Amino acid sequence: MAQMFNEISSVQPRDPELVRAAKPKRFKFINVPFVAILTLLVAFGLLVQLSATSADADYSFARQLSGVLIGLVLAIGISRLDYHVLSGYTTLFLILIVVLLISPHLPFIGVTNKGATSWIKIGPLPQLQPGEFAKVLVVLLCASVMARYGGRLDDLREYVKVVAILAVPFVCILTQPDFGTGLVYVVIAAFTLIMGGANWRFMVGTVFALLGLFALLVVTDPILDGIAGHDVGLKDYQMSRLMVWNDSTVDTSGDGYNVQQAMIAIGSGGLTGKGFMQATQSTLGFLPEAPTDFVFCVLAEEFGFVGAVILLVMYAVLIAVSVGIALRSNDLFGTLIVMGAVGIWVFQIFENIGMDIGLMPVTGIPLPFISYGTSFMIMNFCLIGLINSVWVHNGH
Repeated sequence: MAQMFNEISSVQPRDPELVRAAKPKRFKFINVPFVAILTLLVAFGLLVQLSATSADADYSFARQLSGVLIGLVLAIGISRLDYHVLSGYTTLFLILIVVLLISPHLPFIGVTNKGATSWIKIGPLPQLQPGEFAKVLVVLLCASVMARYGGRLDDLREYVKVVAILAVPFVCILTQPDFGTGLVYVVIAAFTLIMGGANWRFMVGTVFALLGLFALLVVTDPILDGIAGHDVGLKDYQMSRLMVWNDSTVDTSGDGYNVQQAMIAIGSGGLTGKGFMQATQSTLGFLPEAPTDFVFCVLAEEFGFVGAVILLVMYAVLIAVSVGIALRSNDLFGTLIVMGAVGIWVFQIFENIGMDIGLMPVTGIPLPFISYGTSFMIMNFCLIGLINSVWVHNGH
């Protein structure tokens, strides 16, 4: 493993002068369209959470607001940091990711909830989810690794080394287990490999290999569980979600019920919705995990089809502006950072809304800037800081 790191680190960008050339000639602290659309998104998210959390004592709007405020401070600080200085810390990023993802397994601080050991609680501090913070480090890890190849990775041996390094976060998160967050890590790696110039034949082969392994796991899982006498691969709830994805009537008291209620909530909103704070599916307790997994249903029920379209338009603008920043970056490292963040947002938007309308399996993946979660909100603001740093420190 040490040799692998040394060989990866020894690969140099094609033009070492790019970093110095990318220094800003004048300082502009914000990209106005980027900040404007984010302000609208965050405000819309807080409005939805004010309603979603009002009917559930397990959630606190004040905590959601605190996540926004803490995240805002971090975003400003990260924006001022020249992202170029982060390009040489590949090994450090990997170590920090491993430490974060194994921390929930440590005694006295690890917290298990709904079958997953994905949280930590230290003294009086609020409960946190290290897997969310690791997403930011995974973006930096992938960008720092791929930037060293200067936009072209055609050597199979080097490709295998890169994939092996980028697979470490996925393997670590599965120990919790948190397959949904693991999928986000895979998407970050995929976006970075594509934008970093990895050979497309290698990537297609990797996709088919992963699909084959997953199919094999699904087929052999009942056999392995029977032999071992307990869950070996996929957990029972994961198998249930896969079955419900195929047919929501399979489990009408569990995951199937959740999906059916989600679609009822969305449909009941009609064109313009029932009005703010008037969502009956969530307030009467029919809709499970309304502030988190199924928050889009609350939005659609209260603001209707019009509200859902407005949200999707805001997401589209956010992605477009972010991609524009990535394409204007003077170095590959900056481009890959932004595209890694875009990968997170695109996948989580698609998966969260998809599972709410029955097009995707239920994975518990939250909706960017809308779903409840202090760790999740802080992570998104850290991504904002990184993207704005790329904008600022490229002389715009």
